[in-house]
Amino acid sequence: MPELPEVETMRLQLKKFLAGHKIVSVEVKNSKTFQGDEKKIVGGRIIDVRRFGKVSVIDLNNKYSILTHVKLTGQYIYRGPNLPSPEKLSTKVTGGVPGPHTLVIFNLDRNGVLYYNDVRRFGWIRIEKTKDVEKEKFIVKLGPEPFKGLTLDVFQEILSKTSRMIKVVLMDQEKMGGVGNIYANDALWLSQINPKTPAKDIDRESVQKLYGAILKVLNVGIKYGGASELAFVTPDGREGKYQKHTLVYGHEGDPCERCHKSVIKKFFLGGRGTYFCPNCQK
Repeated sequence: MPELPEVETMRLQLKKFLAGHKIVSVEVKNSKTFQGDEKKIVGGRIIDVRRFGKVSVIDLNNKYSILTHVKLTGQYIYRGPNLPSPEKLSTKVTGGVPGPHTLVIFNLDRNGVLYYNDVRRFGWIRIEKTKDVEKEKFIVKLGPEPFKGLTLDVFQEILSKTSRMIKVVLMDQEKMGGVGNIYANDALWLSQINPKTPAKDIDRESVQKLYGAILKVLNVGIKYGGASELAFVTPDGREGKYQKHTLVYGHEGDPCERCHKSVIKKFFLGGRGTYFCPNCQK
């Protein structure tokens, strides 16, 4: 599932491509994906794109917003005047656009189009009054996130109050928003902390290292446009490149790049693949 860097990359591109466009019509090809009355957004002009954790919000000037979560395989693809020379569409966009997996089409003015593709159909799109967006339960429950509210002191306090394993805590969206499996693995390796360590047992110095590591891997993730390990593509139809720059995630059996004394091991923690160096992360 896309994490903070992927959703932030998507937000930045959507804002760039959609700003100023007016929604002319909406074609809903799967009613389970689209929640609300599409007529509420027809005629609205797009003025901003925000992000809350892994949820994106497209704001219109008619006081309505489009909330969306792409989940495992959702993809937004833009074609129009704000992307005059698009590169070849990634093969991860199964069936192309429009295609058999295109579930919603937003027809925009100036011959612009925003397609929503979703092979597994887990993602969703919801129409909401802009004033009610931040009242949504899943947004209210979100913990503070890196770059927005998660200071070192707040991070320290969160960890000090739970004995759950640190990797599980990092991925708990109610504790902190946006961090998922790929970046949790890399941040723990970078700060040399065992993923199974009880959060409250981590000393202040190590907490500081972990905090810095989280910010670093997320920034690198954004720099490379996120990770396209599975189905994620950016709205211009290209793949992110962070999967080529992971520190430990996906490196099972490879020599540890830091100590060169052990190979990376993989096990499952909370149902998610977890990678670590037995020598560095004791």
